[in-house]
Amino acid sequence: MAGPGNASARFAEGLKAVDGAVLAAVWGRNGERTEAYANRFGVPRRCASLAELLASDVDAIYVGTHPDSHAQICIAAFAAGKHVLCEKPSALNVGQLERVLAAAKEHDRLFMEAMKPPFFPLYRRLRAHLAADPIGPVGFVRAGHVDASLPLTHPLHFNELGGGGIMGIGPYEAFLALDWLGSVKRVQAMGRLTAAGVDALALFQSEHENGMAQLHAGLDLFGRGDALLTGPRGYVTIHENWWNPARATVRYIDGRQLELDEPFTAGGFNYETAHFCELIRDGRRESPVLPHKLSLGMMRLLEDARKALGVQFTGE
Repeated sequence: MAGPGNASARFAEGLKAVDGAVLAAVWGRNGERTEAYANRFGVPRRCASLAELLASDVDAIYVGTHPDSHAQICIAAFAAGKHVLCEKPSALNVGQLERVLAAAKEHDRLFMEAMKPPFFPLYRRLRAHLAADPIGPVGFVRAGHVDASLPLTHPLHFNELGGGGIMGIGPYEAFLALDWLGSVKRVQAMGRLTAAGVDALALFQSEHENGMAQLHAGLDLFGRGDALLTGPRGYVTIHENWWNPARATVRYIDGRQLELDEPFTAGGFNYETAHFCELIRDGRRESPVLPHKLSLGMMRLLEDARKALGVQFTGE
C-alpha cells in the first residue's frame, strides 16, 4: 500500500471482504499518518520509504497517493516486479500514463486503474439486463457531481497535487461516457478556476464514436449526482450516488418500467480488488473490464477538458 489517505482507508475496508488477499505493508510520505493507518487496519509492516515498500515481499501495490505521484510510483513498482492497482486518475496526463503502460509491458506486470463502478452488482446486473432487453444502442450519456463539502485543506484544492473537480470527480463521468459510447473524438469545456489554478466548476461535453455526453464536476457547489443513459427505445437512470451504484430505473418507449435494486457490501472497493486479484492469479496483464485503452481514453478526455479551461499542473 502506497499512501495512507482516505481512498486507501476505503480500500483497506474493502480488502477485508476479498478472499485470499492481505494488506501486508504500508508506506506514506507522512510517517505519523502511516503509523496511524497501520494501527487502524492491523498492517504488520510500516515502511520508512517507498524503496522499502517495493523491496518487501508483496505481490502487488495499491497506489493511493495523490495523482502527482502516481506515474512515478507505478513505474518504480513495475521495476521492482510488483503488479499495480492505481487509484484514479491513473496519472496527470496522457504522456505520463503512456510511460506507465510501457513500463508495465517492459517488466511484464499487471496494471489496472482503480475504477469501481463497473464491478458493482448493480452495474453488472444493468449490463446483463440491457443485453437481454435493450433500449437500443446508447447514444447519449449525462452524469455529474459537485461537492462543496470538501474542506479547503482537501487535496483536490491544490494544483501541485493534481487537484480540481475534473481530476477528482471527472474520472467517474469519463468512464461512464467511454464505457457506453466508445472512444473520444472531441471535447468542449467551460468553467471557472480557483485562485490556486484548479477548476472549481467544469462543464464538459464530449463526442464519441457512438454518441455524445454532457458531464460536469465541481468543488464550490453541492449536488449529489445521478446518471442518464439514453437509447432509441428507452432510457436508464442510475440513481445517486451513481458512482456507488445501487439502484437504477429502466424506462422503455412502450411504457414498461423496471426497477433494479442491488445493494453493495464492504464499501464497494472490494469488487474491483477481487477482480484485480483474480487477474494476478490467472497470469493476466490487463483487465478485460478496464483495459489500458479505456484508461488512456479517460485520461485523454480529462486532459482535453482541463486544458480547455487553462488548468496546467505544477508537475507537468
